[in-house]
Amino acid sequence: MNFGSFFENFNTVKLITSVLDLVIVWYVIYLLITVFKGTKAIQLLKGIIVIVIGRWVSAALDLTTTARLFDMVIQWGFLAIIVIFQPEIRRALEQLGRGNLFRRYTASTSADQQKLIKSVSGAVQYMAKRRIGALIVFEKKTGLQDYIETGIPMDSDISQELLTNVFIPNTPLHDGAMIIQGTKIASAACYLPLSDSSKISKSLGTRHRAAVGISEVSDAFTAVVSEETGSISITFDGKLRKDISLEVFEELLAEHWFDTRLQKKGVN
Repeated sequence: MNFGSFFENFNTVKLITSVLDLVIVWYVIYLLITVFKGTKAIQLLKGIIVIVIGRWVSAALDLTTTARLFDMVIQWGFLAIIVIFQPEIRRALEQLGRGNLFRRYTASTSADQQKLIKSVSGAVQYMAKRRIGALIVFEKKTGLQDYIETGIPMDSDISQELLTNVFIPNTPLHDGAMIIQGTKIASAACYLPLSDSSKISKSLGTRHRAAVGISEVSDAFTAVVSEETGSISITFDGKLRKDISLEVFEELLAEHWFDTRLQKKGVN
């Protein structure tokens, strides 16, 4: 029996299994990030990473008390994760069962972006002239899946006609918010958190408070059309800008939705 060949084959198998083990671990981490990316849990996941790094630094610098504190947090953190991430864990299992875990948005070209912006702008202009109340939320880095699930799923392409039709008074979807995820209408008639800020004028209604509310808990960009005055307002970073022109709305929409700026010749 050739023992040299045996040990050589053994080391090769061990190397392959080690690489496979590492790939599986990174794959699981990738799945967790994929699931959490669509929710507010991504912020909590960042907090966990900070704790792990803090524990490593404490051990490296021989900070005994600090290291013990991090150990206690990590020890009880597992149970906390199960409780805090329960909706995300349930959603992940549902997506895995439906085979939707690797769904991705298709990239859009500059021409597509211009067309989408014009569709939204045209709908907002139409509704503003006729004083049709509307609340449209554009998801950015902070996931809005928790709020999307409170509404009626649509998963529809964006068009001026569809945007307008959703908010026609006395139709089933006109109450609540429409949430746009990527370049798709994810759902309509969604419930949003209302802001308690005392800076919001009492003359403004629920739509404006909801728009400010979602901007306080996420980085979403939101457009509001007032049914009382027909004015156009937008919110982001917890701030409300009222009575803006259609040109300014298009510029801000392009900046926040696609992280780009409209060329002046493209604004009509």
